[in-house]
Amino acid sequence: MPLKFWVASAVCAALPDIDVVSFAFGVRYNEMWGHRGITHSFSFAFLLSVAVVLLFFRDVPLLSGHWLLLVSYFFIVTSSHALLDALTNGGLGVALFAPFSNERYFFPWRPIQVSPIGLGFFSWRGLRVLMSEIEWIWLPSAVLVLLSLAVRRKGG
Repeated sequence: MPLKFWVASAVCAALPDIDVVSFAFGVRYNEMWGHRGITHSFSFAFLLSVAVVLLFFRDVPLLSGHWLLLVSYFFIVTSSHALLDALTNGGLGVALFAPFSNERYFFPWRPIQVSPIGLGFFSWRGLRVLMSEIEWIWLPSAVLVLLSLAVRRKGG
């Protein structure tokens, strides 16, 4: 895949946390525009995925199978951020269905340490969060990548 695909993937995975900027404008955490609010919703993920494909993959025919596959991929990448946040052990939950509902959700099993917002990330607590993310996100992701490469190599 071209570089723009990988850059867009990384941006879509991280962009939901742009909502931390709302604190500077006095928006409270639990509000629709607060942290883990609308930018963590499936609606946001869908709109962002469509925008990414329209802006960066103009050569792909609109509504073609490839176009729909790209939109689906970027939707999953963006939504994964919110779903992983719903696996954390802190905060107020994730507004998965905003703007239709501001109800916040967590999964019943929450093994990932919640990350401190701001400079608190660069502390012992931040290091514990990083270790938790390595254990619950990065290592399983690496295993999936290695398995997919092995399957691809075996099939090719």
